[in-house]
Formats: sequence, C-alpha cells, structure tokens
Amino acid sequence: MWSFVPVDNAFVGDGMMRQFAVIGLGKFGASVACTLAGLGYQVLAVDIDEDKVQRVADEVTHAVQADATDEDILKAIGIRNFDVVVVTIGHDVLSSILTCLILKDLGVAFVVGKATDELHGKLLEKIGVEKVVYPERDMGVRLANTLTSSNILEIIELSPDYGVAEISASSELIGKTLRDLNLRARFGVNIVAIRRTDNEVQVSPGPDDIIKEGDVLLALGATDSLGRLENAK
Repeated sequence: MWSFVPVDNAFVGDGMMRQFAVIGLGKFGASVACTLAGLGYQVLAVDIDEDKVQRVADEVTHAVQADATDEDILKAIGIRNFDVVVVTIGHDVLSSILTCLILKDLGVAFVVGKATDELHGKLLEKIGVEKVVYPERDMGVRLANTLTSSNILEIIELSPDYGVAEISASSELIGKTLRDLNLRARFGVNIVAIRRTDNEVQVSPGPDDIIKEGDVLLALGATDSLGRLENAK
C-alpha cells in the first residue's frame, strides 16, 4: 500500500528547477530531504513508515508512504520524472540495493545511494548508482579533521558534501585581500561574511577587503575544502 500525506504545497513540476526525491526517512534521509526543501528545491519524501513520513510532511513539497521495493508503486508516484533520487535506506541492505536497481531500470537519470560499508557501496556502484555516500564514515572523518584543526571554530552541515564553517583567520591569511587569496578558484570556497574583532559583521565582502588579525571568516563550500582552508597560503 502507499498513500500521500497532504502538505500545504502541492507538488508541481518545474522544468527550470531540479526536483529531488528522497527514499528512506531515517535521521540522515530526513535531514537531506528537509535541507533540500529549505534551500528552495521541490522534494518528494518517501518511506514505508507512516510516522517517519508524517515527521517531514510539513517540511517538504510532498510526502509519500510507500514501499520503494515495489516497482509498480514507484511508477505510480512518477519517480522516473525526478532529476535526482537519493536512496538513504541503510538498515536493510537488500531493500537499498533492490530500490536502486528498480530506479535504474526505470530510467532515473541520477541516483545517489547511501552505503553502510564498503561492500554495500561496491554493490551499489555495480548496479549503476551514480554517486555513493558513506555518511557515518564521512562524518567521522570530518569530525576528526575539525577536532585537529585549531582554526575551524564550527561547521554547519548543509548536506553530506557541503557546509558552512566559521574559520579563524590564520597567519597565512592575515594582511591579504580576498582577491590575493583567490580561495574560490583554489578551493571552491566562498567567503560570505567576515566577523571583525569588534563583532562587526561584514556581509558579502568584496575582493579587495583585507583579512585582519582576529577576523573570523564565514566560508561556504565542500566540507573537505573547508577543512583544507586552514592551510591556505
């Protein structure tokens, strides 16, 4: 059985905006779905557990209680029309693999699969999943990097791959302009704000703004790039 959970915003196709479906609404899946919705994307959230569906129903565009291992159900909810489908079923490896296999057979353009370990990930890759993520492993790596980095004050994860970090300006950054540092080209990191020692916050700093001693940079980018930013010279 499957059923739609009513939400305020009806799902409406928009060819100009990428549409996401998230299958599996555990902590990680719910976080992905709600974050994407918060960023303004249209998101369909799917889980076989009605309680999990209800918990995200007010946050996403559309929420569906459904068994994702049933090909007919996936066809009925129009899953093949989504640009990206994220499968975050982690506790049941067989269901994860079967769901991803059905999605590929249905012609979904881009499938992201959550893997619990290397073997799970290799199986997902074998059946054609475009991107495999290891949230538990990667979170551990990011935490270790953060704990050993004296310059990173805090990282807020926006998605499994991207985040916003507060970074204390190192001696290698002080006295240089953002143009000199060229952080976007070198690291793919954007400085969206600078907090000065007097707590004044400069939003959207320009290329000629100079990094001063005691500055805290608010940086947006891939989480691994944010971790490397402390070594920028």
